[in-house]
This record gives sequence, structure tokens and C-alpha cells, in this order.
Amino acid sequence: MQIIFLLDEQTIILCFIVWPVLQVGIALICIYMPDRYFSTYIFFFRARRFEQGGQPFDRIFKVIRWKHLLPDGGMIWKKRGFRKKKLDSFTDDNLNRFLVESARGELTHWLAILPFWIFGFFAPVRVICYMLLYALFINMPCIIAQRYNRPRVHKLLHRAEARRKLSE
Repeated sequence: MQIIFLLDEQTIILCFIVWPVLQVGIALICIYMPDRYFSTYIFFFRARRFEQGGQPFDRIFKVIRWKHLLPDGGMIWKKRGFRKKKLDSFTDDNLNRFLVESARGELTHWLAILPFWIFGFFAPVRVICYMLLYALFINMPCIIAQRYNRPRVHKLLHRAEARRKLSE
């Protein structure tokens, strides 16, 4: 429900200001949340049976073709960020860190969709629909990529563990 009425130009400018502030604010909140909240065994981040190790995401969305084009937000936050675009090390520690940061990235993008309704305070109702579409268009590819990558990294960890057990 619009409670602040502005000129169209002012509304557009405010939209361009509000989105980045919301996005950065959400990212900062998630960056500073303790790692324990991002266990991939927590219900929200756990791989579902229908995800079949990420295969449907590639079959339906062709993730492998475009995921390299996504920005890596972890690199923006120098001291707290983690580069997820390309794994440099396949140690257990690095793979586990990737899993945590993947869950952190997924939550960040889910939360980044939610504030679309805020625009209803100063923009007409049709703008809220545009903001929802924008939020989905910008964030869903990142969420899909995280859901695609995480089961594959889990598989790498399980293989490494199985190899260690065989060698003992």
C-alpha cells in the first residue's frame, strides 16, 4: 500500500538507491553470521531427493553452460569472503569451507528476494510486481547454481573419505 507519493523520476531514483542498500545490507548480515548456521545438514540447505545430486538443475536449466558467468560475491569481501567460482584446492578443509560458503550464498540470495514488497510504500502496485520479477531474475540463477554445486562437492568429500578408509 503506497503511503509515500513521489514524482515518477523520484520513485525511479529511489528504487535504484534502495535495491543496492538492501542487497549490501543482507549480504553483510549473512557474511557476519557464524558458520554454524550454514551446515549443509540443516534442513534448509540439505540436498533433496528430487535434486538427484544436482542433475535436474543441469538438465532443466543447463547450469553448466552459464554458471561461469555468475559473479562471485565472495571476492568482494576480502577478509571474510571465499572464492567459489573455481576451487583451487580439493582438500577436505577447502571443500567443507566451500559447502558452508555455498549455503551462505544461497541464504543471501533467498533473503535478497524478500524485500521486493518494500517498494510498495513509495511506488504503485505494478512496480511491486516488477520488483519481484527483478529480484527473482537476479537471484534465482545464483540459488540454482548453489543447489547444483553443493551435492557435487558432497560427492567429492564422500569419495575422498571412502579412499582414505580403503587405504587404512
